[in-house]
Amino acid sequence: MYPVSAKEPSVTHSTESISPRLHVCQADYRNPVHADALVHLLDAYAQDPAGGGEALSAFAKANLVKELAALPQAFSVLAFDGERGDQPVGLINCIEGFSTFACRPLVNVHDVAVLAGHRGRRVGEQMLALVEEISRQRGACKLTLEVLAGNARAIRLYERVGFAGYQLDPAMGQAQFFQKWLS
Repeated sequence: MYPVSAKEPSVTHSTESISPRLHVCQADYRNPVHADALVHLLDAYAQDPAGGGEALSAFAKANLVKELAALPQAFSVLAFDGERGDQPVGLINCIEGFSTFACRPLVNVHDVAVLAGHRGRRVGEQMLALVEEISRQRGACKLTLEVLAGNARAIRLYERVGFAGYQLDPAMGQAQFFQKWLS
């Protein structure tokens, strides 16, 4: 179990209307409870088919929280459930970028993870609401994210909360996401 510490993170979001047991908060990377929950949830996501189907490396598990904490442009949101609000069930990792067209910050929603047994309970929706709140406080002009075409459940969630495919001119089509690994 992951008991929630007495020290509250800087930003929380009310979830009473969805689940009185759900607690959504901005992760405090210095809080060992939050750090353990973050690694646990990201590893669970990595092992899910939507996350690639492989566990995080030992290196990632050992260094992830320290590296995120070193990035002022990074923040994470956690969801805890249970009678004592001590069971980590959801995670979103975000990285702030910059929109050159708007000349303002943007926030990329990099990882969205909800444990399988808690999907369909609007945990992701509540976490995304807090991500939006934090992003507005940072002066961001927009949120971005990537999602696999086969992840229909996630796509429905993102569309329900206002995300849409990216395009500038409909004649040019929607943007596609590419990657190139560097060794």
